[in-house]
Amino acid sequence: MNVVGCQLDIVWENKAATHARVRALLEAQPPAKGSLLVLPEMFATGFSMAPEKIAEGEARESERFLAQIAEEFGVAVVGGVVNLGPDGRGRNEAVVFGSNGREIARYQKMHPFTFGGESKHYSSGDKPLLFPYQEFTVAPFVCYDLRFPEVFRSAVRQGAQVFVVIANWPQPREQHWMTLLQARAIENQAYVVGVNRCGSDPKLAYSGRSQIVDPKGVVLADAGNAEGLISAELDLSALRDYRRTFPALEDMHPEYVPIRSEK
Repeated sequence: MNVVGCQLDIVWENKAATHARVRALLEAQPPAKGSLLVLPEMFATGFSMAPEKIAEGEARESERFLAQIAEEFGVAVVGGVVNLGPDGRGRNEAVVFGSNGREIARYQKMHPFTFGGESKHYSSGDKPLLFPYQEFTVAPFVCYDLRFPEVFRSAVRQGAQVFVVIANWPQPREQHWMTLLQARAIENQAYVVGVNRCGSDPKLAYSGRSQIVDPKGVVLADAGNAEGLISAELDLSALRDYRRTFPALEDMHPEYVPIRSEK
């Protein structure tokens, strides 16, 4: 499976302008058909603490844009959007559309970033989510989730082979981002696709450093600090061989990694 990460400088709280920027990047370097294309957290607005202003609402501009580019380029697309929940707070979501433009999955960020004020404005999701794409099982996560290894382990127990982490991860903690992406790959013997933004918003600078990491922790692609696309081929047979020849996951204590069942 080919995965493509689209690292961009988001235009603050301006969906139309950011959509145009994404389209320009894709037209300059079209992803291979059938790829899994990944965009950052809150890809069209930046990490805004005004969910009532940036939420999709009935128009769903950003979701319609994601569905449109999925159909146009013949890919599946993961991107971050905001919707309003029943309590009036935002839902920081990773939504997935297939190449037919239809929604495949929708995950809500489990760990709002309290240090940055997110938990005041956004509610938290309650469980990991997995979806099949081509021959892989994929689990999406959002930014701060990366600091909580237990939810990644829970996803692995449910069959995850690829983690997608979309983010607005700021430059001062760049080293944490890169180290944790590799750690989640190594400890779970899984591929990790981490897609961050670059540029700046009114409060913070973002250094990008989107990466694709293999199950041994080897960085297959690194976007550096500028806008652009990165890609890599994920090999399921190699992942299965590695898990079989070095069966570390079989030694986990499942009693410490509960699986939250659907209700």
